[in-house]
Amino acid sequence: MNTALPPLNALRAFEAAARLESFSAAANELFVTHGAVSKQIKQLEEWLGVKLFERAGGRVKLSDTGWRYLVQVQDGFDIIANATAQLQQPNRQRRLVINSTPTLAMHWLLPQLTGFQRQYPDVELRLVTSDRDVTRLDSPFDLAIRRGPGDWPGYISKPFLDEWEIPLCSPALLERHTIHTAADLAHHTLLYADTRPTAWQRWLTLAGVPELKPAAIQQFDHFYLALQAAMDGLGITLGPLPMMQAEIDAGTLIAPLPGPAVPVRGYCWITPRAVMDDPAITAFCQWLENRAAALKDRSI
Repeated sequence: MNTALPPLNALRAFEAAARLESFSAAANELFVTHGAVSKQIKQLEEWLGVKLFERAGGRVKLSDTGWRYLVQVQDGFDIIANATAQLQQPNRQRRLVINSTPTLAMHWLLPQLTGFQRQYPDVELRLVTSDRDVTRLDSPFDLAIRRGPGDWPGYISKPFLDEWEIPLCSPALLERHTIHTAADLAHHTLLYADTRPTAWQRWLTLAGVPELKPAAIQQFDHFYLALQAAMDGLGITLGPLPMMQAEIDAGTLIAPLPGPAVPVRGYCWITPRAVMDDPAITAFCQWLENRAAALKDRSI
C-alpha cells in the first residue's frame, strides 16, 4: 500500500471546493459545515506544503498549483469510480453517457444512433444535451461533443467532424422570390441566431455583398430555432453541412446558391483521460469518426 497518500477526506473536500469554486457549495454537496471544509483543505495544504487556494477578502480562488493538482486528483477519482463500476457490474450492459450540443444532437447524432446500437447491442446510450463547457458540467459524462479544438485539462479530445455554412431554405420560399445570386437575398427574410451573431455578415462579405439589406431580419435565441424556422418557410438561414444533409436529401431544405461554403469550427469528441481505454468509449469514438468520414465527400 502506498503510504504517501494525503488524507482522503481532505482530498474530497478539495476536489469539491475547487470544482464548485466555493467552500460553501462544497459543504452543501458533502453534507458538512463550511468550517469542516475549510479545516480539511487547510490540513491538506499543510500536508502537501503548498497553497492550493488564494484567499482574499473572504473569497477563495484556486492557485495555479491548485489547478494543476485538481486535474490529477479528478483523474484519480475517475479511475477509482470506473474500476468500481466495472467490478460491481461485470456482466451487465455497459452504459455510456453522451453529452452533446443540442443542434448537433437533434440533426446529426440522434438520427444515426440506431446504427451504433445495432453494431454494439450491449452498450446502452444515454444522450444529454448542453452548451456548457465540459469543465463546468454539473453531471458526469463518458464522452462529450463540443466545437473545437479547445483547452480541456484532464481530458483527451480529437476533431472528427468538419463543418461549413451555406444559405438554406424551404422549397416553398423560392416560389415567392427566386434566388440566382447572393444579391437576391435582399428580397427575403434572413434568420439570425444569438448563438451565431456574426455568421451572416461573414457569409455576405465572402459572397461579395457585405452591404446587403434584407427585406427583414428575424432573430432567435438559439440556432436550432432558426433552422426550424427555415424549414417552416419563415426565411433563409445559414445552415451547417454536413449536419443538415439529411434534410437536404429529403427535400425539406434546399441550398439555393452553390456557395460560398464558409468553413466554421468543427466538432471534437472529448472524454476524461481516466476512462480513455474503456472499450465502449473507444468503440463510440471510432464510430463517430467513421460516420463523419462517410459524409466528408458528400455534396449537396
